[in-house]
Amino acid sequence: MSKPFKKPNLDSVTTINEDGSHFTLHPADVRGRFALWRRILGVLMLAVYVALPWIPINGFPAVFFDIAHRRFHLFGLTFVAEDLPLAFFAISGLGFSLFYLTSLFGRLWCGWTCPYTVFLEHIYRRIERWVDGDATQRRALDRRAWDRDKMVRRVVKHTLYLLSSALIAHIFLSYFVSLRSLYEYMQASPFEHFTSFFVVAFLTGALYFSFSWFREQFCIILCPYGRIQSALTDDNTVVIGYDQKRGEPRGKASDPTNGSCIDCNRCVQVCPTGIDIRNGLQMECIGCAACIDACDEVMTKLSRPRGLVRYDSLNGLAGRKTRLVRPRTILYTGLLLLGLLVLTLFLRGMHTARVDISRMTGNTYYLDGTTLRNQYTARLLTKRDVETTFSASLRGAPDGAKLSGFETPAALPPYSEAERPFFIQLPAGDYQGPFSAEVVWKVSPGDFEMVTKVSFLGPSLYRLNEMLKPGSPDTKATKEGKP
Repeated sequence: MSKPFKKPNLDSVTTINEDGSHFTLHPADVRGRFALWRRILGVLMLAVYVALPWIPINGFPAVFFDIAHRRFHLFGLTFVAEDLPLAFFAISGLGFSLFYLTSLFGRLWCGWTCPYTVFLEHIYRRIERWVDGDATQRRALDRRAWDRDKMVRRVVKHTLYLLSSALIAHIFLSYFVSLRSLYEYMQASPFEHFTSFFVVAFLTGALYFSFSWFREQFCIILCPYGRIQSALTDDNTVVIGYDQKRGEPRGKASDPTNGSCIDCNRCVQVCPTGIDIRNGLQMECIGCAACIDACDEVMTKLSRPRGLVRYDSLNGLAGRKTRLVRPRTILYTGLLLLGLLVLTLFLRGMHTARVDISRMTGNTYYLDGTTLRNQYTARLLTKRDVETTFSASLRGAPDGAKLSGFETPAALPPYSEAERPFFIQLPAGDYQGPFSAEVVWKVSPGDFEMVTKVSFLGPSLYRLNEMLKPGSPDTKATKEGKP
């Protein structure tokens, strides 16, 4: 059962009792400028999460990870499995951007934009406040014996939790199977699409468990981000802090010898992780600014200046200058710009079609009568939603060289790939040694060109002359380029 109040300390987290059991937090609601902006941002993020599968761009949802066909559609761009290196840039870039943000503003991501926080604060705790009342009423309900009213409230609340969890899970699945397929799956037997059914069932259960019971313990115990916060921040990082010089000693407002803090514990009561910010920066702090709004509200009522609890650096709280530009941030900025440059070059090199050339396994070259031949395989790939044709021509090769195998263009269905063999032939009399040439691929519709390089190999000139002599004792194997 929930106790009326548990005083936080620096020896253990508030959500764990001395016997190891779970202490249920009931953070009080708060109003203020930061709470308003967090609410607006949270609602906006939820709206984006729900809307993206509904917004069609180039015939596909705005964000659609089509794993079944190994295609990924992001805001009109289509990526295939061959573009997997982009995932490295996306994931590492997101992680590095998070580290960069942390070095400047602490755990701002956690309190404002982390999906876990958004779901918890703007869906599940909204439901709880609507069904069970404010923090005082919720604590009283926890301590109350089971009666009809308490049972009805619990059933209603947990039913809404389950429905919310199922809805979030279904929307998540729609990012991978599309809304149309999701609707078809929902009408069919679970065993017809068992993998999808299992994913939704698992996510629903995991979300329900996390947001109905585990809650802030995920941020405190499981999330590794809070553990590495101390390695990413320093005394110039802007975090939420308590102005100890102004606030101490704490006491009644009527005593002029006391500081600005009246020890009302309002900042503790609104904290979603149960800490006392007056004890200093702590691992559990997610930078949500609830304590700032709560303290500012009290200061306003007392006609005292706001900002006793505020966003500031440890240097700023100590009366020293905050330096946002410092070696750490300069290094992070350089690395971030370097990553953006590499990503830009990678994206510029991407096309809606692709051709990869490899030499066929077997002999290096073939001598057919008086003609040298090298054999290749072209792997053609299109990321377009229309039929695409590939035609090839040779450029930069010696006179007499001829490309065979693409006398008629290769037509590929939308979003497909195929392999097609082709040959480069050269009269033996024109061969003067190995050379490199370019195969120019004309892709239609759009009529743009791509260029790939190939190397043409053959025997030494002395050996070639010997092979071409009438009555040469060379075996057929030798003429096929074998040692």
